[in-house]
Amino acid sequence: MAETFECFIVDVADFVATVTMNRPPVNAQNRRFREEIIAIFDNLSDRADVRAIVLTGAGKTFSAGADLKERPNAAEPGAYPRHSRMVRESFNCVMECEKPVIAAVNGAAIGAGCVLALCCDIIIAAEDCFLSMTEVENGLAGGVKHVRRHFGESDARLLIYTARRIAGPDLLRMGAASACVPRDAVVGAAQAIAREIATKSPMSIRAAKRSFNVTEELPLQDGYKFEQSQTTALASSADFKEAQLAFAEKRKPKF
Repeated sequence: MAETFECFIVDVADFVATVTMNRPPVNAQNRRFREEIIAIFDNLSDRADVRAIVLTGAGKTFSAGADLKERPNAAEPGAYPRHSRMVRESFNCVMECEKPVIAAVNGAAIGAGCVLALCCDIIIAAEDCFLSMTEVENGLAGGVKHVRRHFGESDARLLIYTARRIAGPDLLRMGAASACVPRDAVVGAAQAIAREIATKSPMSIRAAKRSFNVTEELPLQDGYKFEQSQTTALASSADFKEAQLAFAEKRKPKF
């Protein structure tokens, strides 16, 4: 991706894209930030040279959330719907990206920053990072659905109702993060997982992410039926044929 961005740095190597939020001092999310993240993830979703993505923040902060200087004017008709639509899409582009996205949470992830981390497929937390939903301290509310996807009911309500900072070790204990590592190792740990994913069948990985997204709210029977439809579609794919051939030849498949 040759294009340069105001709020992001994008690097691609070995089928792994590293997307770094770079809007000093705390990677706050304004309209430009949201426009760029949508463009970036739409692009990476379609790129054949990208099989997994790492999302992290420059400096000591993952993202401190929405830029409060750009709050919509509630007295202006249509201002909040326009704003809310853009915010939703800035999260949806990560969830809908066909490639797995790994959050390397290197520091504070607050409000919309917390939600952005929770939109990723896998979360790797720095030991001194924290997630926090501060809306109740600011007379607002939001993020409940995203928080529920990663936390049990009691912990989700604790996070939302108290605006507490949930640190890396507690995120691991609560099952909201897959690993908790020192801050200087968090990006490397996420990239190592991304490289591992990149060795797998790209078609199968896309189908698996599609299944996660589609079946999240489906009953068991309907969800499993959808998964089987993905397997049926893959059974005649080039990736499946290569995997079968590699098994017969006792070697690793080359996707």
